[in-house]
Amino acid sequence: MRILLFTGKGGVGKTTTAAATALRCAEAGLRTIVLSTDPAHSLADAYGMDLGDTPRELAPGLWGQQLDTQARMEDSWVEIQAWLQDVFQWAGVAAIEAEELSVIPGLDEIFSLSDIKAYAASGEWDVVVVDCAPTAETLRLLSLPEIMRWYMDRVFPMSRKVNKVVSPLLGRVAGLPTPGDDVFGSASRFYARLDGVRELLTDTETTSVRLVVNPERLVVAEARRTHTYLSLFGYRVDAVVANRLLPEAVTDPWFAAWRERHAEHLGSIEEGFAPLPILRAELAADELVGLDALRGFADGLYGDLDPAAVLHPGEPMEVTRKGTGYELTIELPFADKDELELGRRDDELLIRVGSHRRALLLPDSLRRRPVGAASLRDGRLRVTFAGDRTARADGASGRRRAGAGR
Repeated sequence: MRILLFTGKGGVGKTTTAAATALRCAEAGLRTIVLSTDPAHSLADAYGMDLGDTPRELAPGLWGQQLDTQARMEDSWVEIQAWLQDVFQWAGVAAIEAEELSVIPGLDEIFSLSDIKAYAASGEWDVVVVDCAPTAETLRLLSLPEIMRWYMDRVFPMSRKVNKVVSPLLGRVAGLPTPGDDVFGSASRFYARLDGVRELLTDTETTSVRLVVNPERLVVAEARRTHTYLSLFGYRVDAVVANRLLPEAVTDPWFAAWRERHAEHLGSIEEGFAPLPILRAELAADELVGLDALRGFADGLYGDLDPAAVLHPGEPMEVTRKGTGYELTIELPFADKDELELGRRDDELLIRVGSHRRALLLPDSLRRRPVGAASLRDGRLRVTFAGDRTARADGASGRRRAGAGR
């Protein structure tokens, strides 16, 4: 079973790459389904066929789907939505506006996670290919399961208890609509749909992320940041697709400067993302729409490679023994030590890289050990834990900067 996630800056060709990869997997005899989590669905356009909320056969062994958020909401969000509408109307918001506001942005991405989980568990598919939203939305999508778990483990039980005490008072005094057990039950079912998704998507033997880039400075810079943040949350990137490279056959002098820039950016991609394999795709002479066009694109992109294989081994996070203590290593390619902060709170290691934060629940072997030192070198964050596991980190919420630079 393999799950392949394709992401990149908007407009780089990730939908084309995902569609072509899925077709190649199916033609290799693998039962394949391709999904779109991008709210601006364009997967159907790539195949030149209509796609809807239920899987449709696109070619022998290949099925495709574009999610219908409304249908998913009616199944998992209806009680929460009804309560939110009551709250907004109580606050003076018009009914139609309240209905719109009660639909949280990003719900389609959330529901797509539960679909990935369901397809992986069904046993009906060998490969699930996901055409993800542009990088910012993808990062939010992939960090959601961990955030939801933190909320459900810590905040949800307390909120439910407080609600039983406070809600009757608020209802009598202010007339504010308060959530009942049906709303909390809906939230619990909502979380249940996501439970286990993170474990599935961070299983490096099952799931790989592939970054799609163009030979442009801004695109490459965003891809570098995306690689860092994906690694922070434990997702493996196993390849980079360098798309829309100027073909060698184009020799007109008008393209000379363009060719030089492409060569420069391609060199920085190969050097910066090493040792990841760089898959190359030339700028197509025509629109890549339909099975024949996608087949040709996939042939040029993968050559003799198996698109469903793990193209680069490696673990985003590992724990190794160091004398009487342990060392936690997290891959953070392209991270800058000036943007990195670490903290410790009870059983969690708090990591911040730029604007992204993660509360990493430590494994049992590290929870009772104090942090010794931390360093960031060669794209790897190394955190040592002392051998005395009866001691606790003094000032659990204290923060520190990672030491030695890259």
